[in-house]
Amino acid sequence: MTHIAPQTLTAELDAKGWSRIPAFLSGDACRDLAGLYSANPRFRSRVIMARHGFGSGEYKYFAYPLPVQVQTLRETLYPSLAPIANAWHERLGIARRFPASHKAFLAECATAGQSRPTPLLLRYGPGDYNCLHQDLYGEQVFPLQAAILLSRPGGDFEGGEFVLTEQRPRRQSRAHVVPLERGDAVIFAVNTRPVDGARGSYRVTMRHGVSEVRRGERLTLGVIFHDAL
Repeated sequence: MTHIAPQTLTAELDAKGWSRIPAFLSGDACRDLAGLYSANPRFRSRVIMARHGFGSGEYKYFAYPLPVQVQTLRETLYPSLAPIANAWHERLGIARRFPASHKAFLAECATAGQSRPTPLLLRYGPGDYNCLHQDLYGEQVFPLQAAILLSRPGGDFEGGEFVLTEQRPRRQSRAHVVPLERGDAVIFAVNTRPVDGARGSYRVTMRHGVSEVRRGERLTLGVIFHDAL
């Protein structure tokens, strides 16, 4: 995994609500993770997106115990993100603070009844897409999450851009298209993020999705840090 520069990560998340980490995973690591979709039996559920109006395509949530690769990513990323999450809450006047370790945070999720794992693999084929949404699974919500592209744009697939929108009060929505290559990670806001205004920080609502895949197959690993009810 590529080393994360905390100052760069903090600055970009504060400025845009998202930050791209180039070449976060190697090609071999991406192939291994993508291969889990068909080969690994440890999933707790499979979701056909069209059945629920989520878009087109499908995804699978991992069951506990998570594959070693996924568990390592969750535990490695969280400590770098917790200080940013706490700073965001302080700016927004939210009393909730997150512990330094992911294990401690999961214990808090479990106490709130959220004990189902949320890391997932998403698979899109031609014509598939993901509607704009937020990954909220209960009252315990960690403000940041990660997505890692496991397929090669222009090789394995075409189209399928990762899209973020932000809605500021009394303004129209603004869209961001995040350019990702295989192995790149994007860290982004789950729900809301702080933006400085004339009277202090205010909340901006974020949503994310994937545009239509025109050709091939696109696989992504989603790393969400709070568990589900």
